Amino acid sequence: MSISSDPNPVESSHSFAVVAPLKAILFDIDGILCGSDPLHYYAFREMLSENISGRHNEELCGTLLPDWDIQRARKFFEDKEDMFRRLASKQLEPVKGLQKLCKWIDEHGLRRAAVTNAPRPNGELIISILDLSNFFEILVIGNECEWAKPFPDPYLTALKALEISHKHAFVFEDSVSGVKAGVAAGMPVVGLGTRNPEKLLLDAGASFVIKDFDDPKVWTSLEDLLETKA
Repeated sequence: MSISSDPNPVESSHSFAVVAPLKAILFDIDGILCGSDPLHYYAFREMLSENISGRHNEELCGTLLPDWDIQRARKFFEDKEDMFRRLASKQLEPVKGLQKLCKWIDEHGLRRAAVTNAPRPNGELIISILDLSNFFEILVIGNECEWAKPFPDPYLTALKALEISHKHAFVFEDSVSGVKAGVAAGMPVVGLGTRNPEKLLLDAGASFVIKDFDDPKVWTSLEDLLETKA
């Protein structure tokens, strides 16, 4: 499996059933594992609002702070991430149903990876706070790949590390850029409608949208896939 900056490197499918037999599930982190966005918004003092969703810091520096020299802009974002981590260590809570889903994945021997555009210290901290350090086999960071989301590179990197075909995996995402990245990597994407309207996620290519991991749509789909798991 090659890793490419082409946003559509493989034929993508919006059909959830095509992943049978199911072998792996890939997760975004912010907004998927936990409701971390309010903490990000607070750390930014609400000045970035809609602009932070699914984008990485190097891109934001030029877009949001075009008159700042790059060193000053990077320092701003580093300080913001430090504030987020301080808040997260005290206030972070898992998305409803996450622990039940992780237990189910464990019980059925599925592979798993976390794939995020967040900085590595953020991803590692969130996974640790949620007691998932031993759950995820790999953590892929967008800006450590050639291209971050919405390009498929982070998800293709995860699949390569797991040695799993895109034909036997799907993605949980809550941002438009994340949904596009998963679809471009050839996988169905389940959208989590915690911070973006359902229509936006569906328009980006999500197979369907859930409210949390207790949503009956998740469990109906998983059980259907399990019936055809080799």
